[in-house]
Amino acid sequence: MTQRNVVHATFTLERTYKAPRAKVFSAFSNIETKSKWFGNDNATMEFRVGGREHSHGVVDAHGRVHSFRFDAIYLDIIENERIIYAYDMDADGQHISASLTTIELTEAEDGTRLKLTEQGAFLDGYDDPKMREIGTVDLLAALAKVVEE
Repeated sequence: MTQRNVVHATFTLERTYKAPRAKVFSAFSNIETKSKWFGNDNATMEFRVGGREHSHGVVDAHGRVHSFRFDAIYLDIIENERIIYAYDMDADGQHISASLTTIELTEAEDGTRLKLTEQGAFLDGYDDPKMREIGTVDLLAALAKVVEE
């Protein structure tokens, strides 16, 4: 039997992208652009407050192949400024986490400053905050390649 527990954690990541805010915002709001860096080839998105995003597939994480499911609902959107969404994830058929993510975009001297804050509940030892933060760092690096090209 699985030992049930919840680990709560918050992390904040900040990056500056050499791209205008509208281009960075579009990388989150446009499904074709998002699929280039988020890796959601099997995705649907209704980008509006109350809208949902869903993706599923297979990912190689930490030397192991995992099936995953990502389901989100958009709670707040201010064009080119802020996106807030809640999401949950499954890996290999196990519910691993539920999170609230806030993305803030501001002007920077060289382009756009992105501040991402995630508040997560990591479930039953299937995922942990440090691994999620590392994965998010990787996603933000992939985002840079798309918006700065």
